[in-house]
Amino acid sequence: MATPDLNLLITLDALLDEGSVARAARRLRLSPSAMSRALARLRATTGDPLLVRAGRGLVPTPRALALRAHVHELVQDVEAVLRPAEALDLTRLDRVFTLRASDGFVENFGARLLARMGDEAPGVRLRFMQKTDKSSAPLREGEVDLETGVVGDAASPELRTRALFQDRFIGVVRAGHPLGGGKITLARYAKAQHILMSRRNQDKGPVDDALAATGRQRHIATLVGGFSAALALARETDLIATVPERHTGTLRAGMHSFALPFPVPTFTVSMLWHPRMDGDAAHRWLRGCVLDAIQ
Repeated sequence: MATPDLNLLITLDALLDEGSVARAARRLRLSPSAMSRALARLRATTGDPLLVRAGRGLVPTPRALALRAHVHELVQDVEAVLRPAEALDLTRLDRVFTLRASDGFVENFGARLLARMGDEAPGVRLRFMQKTDKSSAPLREGEVDLETGVVGDAASPELRTRALFQDRFIGVVRAGHPLGGGKITLARYAKAQHILMSRRNQDKGPVDDALAATGRQRHIATLVGGFSAALALARETDLIATVPERHTGTLRAGMHSFALPFPVPTFTVSMLWHPRMDGDAAHRWLRGCVLDAIQ
């Protein structure tokens, strides 16, 4: 079956509304002969004359009368789809956004983000999803609207990204820990007992690689799957948690933090989204809210 010419719907709508080939031609900025040819095609497609001559004018057939309201509604729907989006009214926005973030983002930035969104768009709800891997599939498949994290090699090249902030690893111990007094040397750091944070159950991370470059290695006493768990253990033991500084600001309250006594590369935390959301006004607003929340 041949694909129908949907332009004929617009032509039919004009003909049925005007009841005149000449007036319909002027309305659609066509010549009368072009409109006559279009009417002939409509008659052939529908198998009905649609408009027949009565005196000096044209009158619709019963089939045309039956089609008129439906055709007009279809044309209006098409025009609405192709019309530029209306200005975003945040006070009337009713939507649920899903933000996938690494451990620590909600604790440090979630309250400010919710406050900003609640003030501007009370009908919007934000769903936080724990980030357990670096797969781009949730963004690509529409399960997630926005994601934060370090853009790694596994990230799909099609994704859009925007840098949020630079972060670095620091050491954290409980209040009153022996390392809380005096200079933290490389020897003191390496000699202590450590907590390793790894979501993929690896036995070392970027801090271990940097430490190995100095000819040292640390003793890993336990392994956890998130920064919150690492800091909870460090708060109640003599273990050292080595965590991102900005991602854990709230979680480290009351603890002793120190710069690492060896060079470790900084890293950039970004937000990521699928390009299909670029033109969505509500999604642009969400991205702006995230940017403001981390300032």
